[in-house]
Order: sequence, then structure tokens, then C-alpha cells
Amino acid sequence: MNDITLLVMAAGMGSRYGGLKQLDEVGPNGETIIDYSVYDAIKAGFNKAVFIIREDFKDQFKEKITNKYADKIDIETVYQELHDLPDNFSCPGDRQKPWGTGHAILAARTAISEPFAAINGDDFYGRHSFDIIADYYSRGQSGFTMSAFQLDKTLSEFGSVSRGLCQVNRDKLITVTETHDLKKVNNNIICDRDIDLNGEEPVSMNMWGFTPVLFDYLQTMFIDFLNDNITNLKSEFLIPTVVNNLIQQKKEEICVLRTSSKWFGVTYIDDKPLVKKQISKLIDSGLYPDKLF
Repeated sequence: MNDITLLVMAAGMGSRYGGLKQLDEVGPNGETIIDYSVYDAIKAGFNKAVFIIREDFKDQFKEKITNKYADKIDIETVYQELHDLPDNFSCPGDRQKPWGTGHAILAARTAISEPFAAINGDDFYGRHSFDIIADYYSRGQSGFTMSAFQLDKTLSEFGSVSRGLCQVNRDKLITVTETHDLKKVNNNIICDRDIDLNGEEPVSMNMWGFTPVLFDYLQTMFIDFLNDNITNLKSEFLIPTVVNNLIQQKKEEICVLRTSSKWFGVTYIDDKPLVKKQISKLIDSGLYPDKLF
């Protein structure tokens, strides 16, 4: 199999959750959601993992996360920093919010020279989601791709969520529309838009397959973003926006790979017991060992 890297975005703070949920224990032996993602990636054939974190918790992250499987897969760590900006730009002094997922991935530009899957560190994506991206690149494909989840397999029982609703033509992504306040009410799914939803719609959970050409796009588009938004302290350079722009400009096509996996994560603190229960069921089914590493 060709080289393929897992890129884990784990630099953000969980504002609704109230802490560093990337380090929260959800498995029976202290495993984190990241551990399950790395385990699934290794099983799917990934041979390197790059972690995007904040430098101020690198020691804690190494002790809690990467030390346990450093001998199972090649490991590299990069840092997303507010002041990592192109020449001629300076970070506003009162900016605290990270620059977004596009900027996070750009932080890995010197660490990756092969196809890679980019994921959030606090989302459980499931084995099949890694398998389909690994299979895509193992067949010599060179374009971009996305693991698409079924909407009703991505909702929280404890509050509304935001999801990227996808418009798809056959297997090609047309657009991703960020849709907010999604929740199930009396067996219906409602949101902040006047649309009918049946739960089968494909959604993006920020699980993408890219090649290194993405970094060239990001560098150019981040400069454009900063020219327009650098004084907006809450502005974010987001990867779905980058993808939409590349599609509209006909620079890239994104192949949509539909996964049968059920997503779950810790959007809210009340989600954690449910995540632990779901993982326990997967262990009982034999998909995961009781102790991952």
C-alpha cells in the first residue's frame, strides 16, 4: 500500500464542553477518542500520524496520547500558533481565537508529503470511515475526497449541533453548507434553515482526504482571508470554505465516499457517558480490544 498519513487536529479548546476534550478518557483503560482514531487508522493501513496541537500542552499531550503508540506508527507533532502568519501580517494583540481548521492544516505543511486524511481530534469516526479513504488512495487516486456521514447518525441527544450539509451529484461534492441548530424533535429533524430533512442527508464531519497540493492552495487562500478578515477577532479560515471555493473555481473535484459508520463525540459534557457506553458496545462486539495499546 502507498504511504498515507493521518492528520489529527487537536489544537482547539472545547468552549461548549468546557475543557480539553481531546484528553478526556472514554475507554475502559483510559483511552481517548484520538486513541480509537489512531487504532482505526493503523488497521486501515495508515503508516504515519501527525498531530496539530498547541505548544503549551505538548508535554501533557505526549504523556497522555502519543507515547503509548509511538512504536506502532510513525509520529510527528506540529503546532498551531496565532503568530504563524505569512510575511507582512501581524496577529492583532487581542486575538485569542485560533485561526480555524484551514490554518491548522497549514501548520502541517512541512510534515506531510503524501496523501493524508484530516480529522478532528474529538470526533469518533468509526473504522469504515478510515477504510474508505485508505482504499481510495491505495488505488492510486490523486484527488481530494471526503467521508460523508448520514445526518441522523451524527446528532447529539443533549443539544443542537452544527453540521456541514452536503449537496452531491453522483459521487462529486457540489457544496457544503454549514447548518446550525440541528436537533431531533418528535422524530423530526429541525435546523436554522427552512428545509425539510429526513435524516438520510450526507453531512461532512470534517473528515477529508487530501494530497499535498492542498498546502499550496491554503497558503494563497489564507493570504486572501487575512486581507479581508485580520481585524475580525472571531473570524476563522475554515477548511469547508476552502473546499467550496476550490469546487466553485473548478480547481478540484471532491469525491464523496459514503461511510456506514455512526459518528459520536463530546460536543457537550453530557455526551461523555453516552460515548463511553457506545465504545463499550463496540468492544463487546469484538471490533476493539479491551485495551487498545
